[in-house]
Amino acid sequence: MKALFGVVSLLVALAIVGLIAVKQLKAVGRVGGSAGASAAAEVGAAPIPQMSGSGTVRDQSRELQNKVADDAIKAMNQGAEARKQDSEKP
Repeated sequence: MKALFGVVSLLVALAIVGLIAVKQLKAVGRVGGSAGASAAAEVGAAPIPQMSGSGTVRDQSRELQNKVADDAIKAMNQGAEARKQDSEKP
């Protein structure tokens, strides 16, 4: 009886770990389905930006770095404008 309970417990634990592994792999796009929109929609996060499919990994990395830098500059400029408008209010 103990052996049967041990085997069943082991199978249940294995099934749980397998489900978690599949869920995590789907989130990073390693297992079927579209990684960007579906994983972000499930979690409720912002969608993953679509990069151009051409070029090497180095080119894609530079493109992503430039996009992040541009977005950061844009956000800082928006913050500066908001502070400027707040300071102008009486």
